[in-house]
Amino acid sequence: MTPWPSPGLRARLLFAFALLSVVTTVAVTGGIYVLARTEILQRAQDAAVQTMTSRLQALFPLRSATPGPDELQQIAGTVADGNGSALALYHEAHSLTGPPPGGRRPREGPPTLTPEVIPAGLRGVVASGEVGWQRVIWHGAPFLIIGAPLVIVEQDRTTRISGIEVYAARSLLAEQRGIDQLATRALLTGGVALAFAVVLASVATRGVLRPVRELGRAARLLGEGELRTRIAVRGSDELADVARTFNNTAAELERHVKQLREMEADARRFVADVSHELRTPLAALTAVADVLDEEAAGLPEPAGRAARLVSQETLNLTGLVNDLIEISRFDSGVAALALNDVDMAELVRATLRSRGWPDAVRTELPPGVTARLDPRRVDVILANLVGNALRHGEPPVSVRLHADPHRIILEVRDHGPGLDEAVLPHVFDRFYKASASRARSEGSGLGLAIARENALLHHGDLTVTNAPDGGAVFTLRLPRRAPDPDGGPE
Repeated sequence: MTPWPSPGLRARLLFAFALLSVVTTVAVTGGIYVLARTEILQRAQDAAVQTMTSRLQALFPLRSATPGPDELQQIAGTVADGNGSALALYHEAHSLTGPPPGGRRPREGPPTLTPEVIPAGLRGVVASGEVGWQRVIWHGAPFLIIGAPLVIVEQDRTTRISGIEVYAARSLLAEQRGIDQLATRALLTGGVALAFAVVLASVATRGVLRPVRELGRAARLLGEGELRTRIAVRGSDELADVARTFNNTAAELERHVKQLREMEADARRFVADVSHELRTPLAALTAVADVLDEEAAGLPEPAGRAARLVSQETLNLTGLVNDLIEISRFDSGVAALALNDVDMAELVRATLRSRGWPDAVRTELPPGVTARLDPRRVDVILANLVGNALRHGEPPVSVRLHADPHRIILEVRDHGPGLDEAVLPHVFDRFYKASASRARSEGSGLGLAIARENALLHHGDLTVTNAPDGGAVFTLRLPRRAPDPDGGPE
């Protein structure tokens, strides 16, 4: 399952600002809402209780300590006073529910107040002789039900509960609407605060991310080799310190790279100059070595052995100088292709035949495979690969040719122990000799490097792997039509 991509710094900053705004807004507006709601309901409740208490005082003295339904209805009407529903109870008797005769029921009042509507807890409080109230949801609307007992004052100023309970229902719909409007304003305030926070976050992140983006762009250019890349330093904050540090680092890197390039150019120029200067004395040494080689058979044994050694080492030195000259051509960019249409099978046979290897190498060369390449450079590649397999591998050594409409593939394989895994990445390095993984380590160490340079010059490639059943496999891939030296395809 593909993991979700991590959000960018801008998204995280915006989320942090938005979250902070939401938390702050919820905390402030939520606290204000709770306090305001409590205050509104408390005032409505206190006013309703005060009003009912005042109206109950108008009932004294009671006409009867044991009122009937008519008297209970008169008590309920006095309490309701046309502004709501009221109910008077005395043991099992109760007043007729609703407003008093001739009274007008309020539009937002309860339609009917019956004993069943009164909460049992409120009945218990009133029965104990105390004034109580409770908020309830009735017919889908909020109401405040207030209950109070009627007491009888004796001649000795003592009081006793008469047993008459009076209840009044007052609608809290107006207060609820006010609370809802307060909540709506709180939400609107929170939304405005959130939008303002997002705007501020956008402005802040733009100021923070601009130098970060510039730093990222500069680091990318620096990685691509644009060593003159620098960042404009603005202000004196931490981001400005980062920009200055980057500029100092880039300047030091540019200086060191320049020194290394100059040293590398000097080294390559030195190798090229020395190689060319050695060609003249080597030509003379080669001529003398040829004479010594011809006369070595007639010389006494110590002198003959020395003559043959001089001849062989002269040939080795000549090969090394030629390889260095070839490498210097690649480094200076003057190596060029001399393209020609060639038969690949015939080219491979000619390479093996000219070096005396036809009997030592197995070949699988399908006929009719042609390509437009530089035959001399392909010959150098094959000679290095086959010679390397014969010297360092074990027989049989094979050369196989494959082709498709766009490229040709040549595989050179031996059946030796193969290459150590630590050696594989360095096989084509210059002057690298994997003596620890081969039976012998001869040559200049430039042959495979030159072979790969010739493959790359054709816009091809040269790779090496170990075969599963043993041995090293060098694979040469070349296009069927190499690029024209002028830059376009033939």
